[in-house]
Amino acid sequence: MALMRMSERMTAAAACTHGADCPVSSACAPARFVPCIDMARAHAQKLKLCATLEAIADDLPSQVDRLQCLSVAGSLVPLLRECHRFEEEAVFPAFLRGAGNDEIIRRLTAEHLEDDCAAEDLSERLMAHGHGLPIENPEAFGYMLRAFFESMRRHIAFERDHIMPAVNEEH
Repeated sequence: MALMRMSERMTAAAACTHGADCPVSSACAPARFVPCIDMARAHAQKLKLCATLEAIADDLPSQVDRLQCLSVAGSLVPLLRECHRFEEEAVFPAFLRGAGNDEIIRRLTAEHLEDDCAAEDLSERLMAHGHGLPIENPEAFGYMLRAFFESMRRHIAFERDHIMPAVNEEH
């Protein structure tokens, strides 16, 4: 699941008015990410996923759409891995070059690892239910879903409030 298609990357990079003065301009080359644009897109994709997970949790125990579970199970881990890789390779270094500090990046990177592990567990459960297995403990599964998407929403809010303004200050 690509954050931005190649043609969109080239257009976005060409349209950028910040040029070499931008702290993340090295990542704006064609076929690479455009951090100031891709971060917002990554957040939007993850928030859409959170809304889907919340809908699944709200539909427990008997109204859960099995096809939706399969779809989410297949996209959850790859989406998070791509978003996390992008943040760690393009956004976090720009943050550190600006006003950022190592402690914040260590915290966010640790959260990425925790989210990745939780996403794998959640994907397994969603996949199992999508393939017809019953949800043995709907309350526990609902808690698992809610803990995951609430954590992800908090992480996104922190990045929006603290990481992106520091990266964009350099413009």
